[in-house]
Amino acid sequence: MSETATPGSTESVPVSPAPERPAHRDANVLRWIAAYTMSMVGDSVYFMALAWSAARSGSPTQAGVVLAVGAVPRAVLMLGGGVLADRWGPRRVVIGSDAARCLVILGIAATLLLTAPGLWPLIAVALVFGALDALFLPAVGALPPRITTHGQLARVQGLRGLGARVANVTGGPLGGLLVAFGGPAAAFAVAGALFAVSLVLLIAVRMTPLPAHTGTGTDDAAVGAGPWRELTDGLRYIRRHRVLGPLMLVIALCELGFVGPLNLGLVLLAQERGWGAGGMGWIVGAFGTGAGAASLLLAVRARLPRAGLVLCLSVVAGALAIGAVAFVPTVALAAVAGLCVGLLAGLGGGLCGALTQTVTEPGYLGRVTSVATLFTLGIAPLSYPVTGAAVGLWGTGPVFAVSAAVCAAGGALGLAFTALRRAELPDG
Repeated sequence: MSETATPGSTESVPVSPAPERPAHRDANVLRWIAAYTMSMVGDSVYFMALAWSAARSGSPTQAGVVLAVGAVPRAVLMLGGGVLADRWGPRRVVIGSDAARCLVILGIAATLLLTAPGLWPLIAVALVFGALDALFLPAVGALPPRITTHGQLARVQGLRGLGARVANVTGGPLGGLLVAFGGPAAAFAVAGALFAVSLVLLIAVRMTPLPAHTGTGTDDAAVGAGPWRELTDGLRYIRRHRVLGPLMLVIALCELGFVGPLNLGLVLLAQERGWGAGGMGWIVGAFGTGAGAASLLLAVRARLPRAGLVLCLSVVAGALAIGAVAFVPTVALAAVAGLCVGLLAGLGGGLCGALTQTVTEPGYLGRVTSVATLFTLGIAPLSYPVTGAAVGLWGTGPVFAVSAAVCAAGGALGLAFTALRRAELPDG
């Protein structure tokens, strides 16, 4: 608190510092959220267009190959993308990768208008897009500390979660309508336009420099030693950090236990129970509602007391809800369980993101984000074939139970680490 003298007096009057602007009222933050949401909607439309184009150009198996190959460069290059975000600055990387994504998607849209390209051009687009995603995702995750104050990072994660929910609700139906009425070329064109809008918004976002004491986020031995040394320096930083090391293990176990059942598993469960696509839609909708409510809570509250403990307990409780989805007898009860899964998983995921943002030195944030994203979008999707094969052998009940146990193990592991269990978010 500073002091100032009043006119005609020698006494000093305390002056309170100006309160920081809440993230949900900060136009700069809202521009970033809008850019992120537009990019997420564009992703959904792009994947819908790619799936339809691949299905029209080849067999179902070949279409699956086209969709799968895009995950390979994303998984292989994700950690390198984090290094580049920390080395060159996330603003430069995120704008460059977003511009490249826009050009690539608009290019395939023009190609589809002129000719039927076959499978190989689609595979090439999927590979290039996956590689650009490996640059874009760590960089966009490293931006929040540069666009808002430390105490508002939890709110930013809540707003980001709301943006993801909006994209999930609107992106798929929009892509389907565009493919139905205009064909894949129209869907690719709109996806490219959405990336262009995202790019304009990102350019308009104001960035603040890193605090002077963080430097580049790389220790003295790693400076000038090249990208590989910077990568190993970042991994060593995570391993030695009292909160980040356990937090990455929690994220890894939760994603491995969560992704298979909640994506492929629900489809197989609905088929097994005779609930049909409508029943599955109710469960997915309930999950989205719960996740949106959790994101809204974080966006409004900015800080939850005992965040580390709440995170771990929400993971354990969410795991129980995941197991319950496969054992309740009716669609209505499964939807209630899905609502609980969304609420608890959304709360746990938001707190994971908020704690990652607040405890990481900004100069390391690109690399730390790349590790978390690697688990989410690189390694966890590899569980799809395992989930499908296991359901074929043992049915949905045992598979959901084992997946729930994996998620619960992540929460229990977090509780075993005192530093993570006692972690707190800064006051907002």
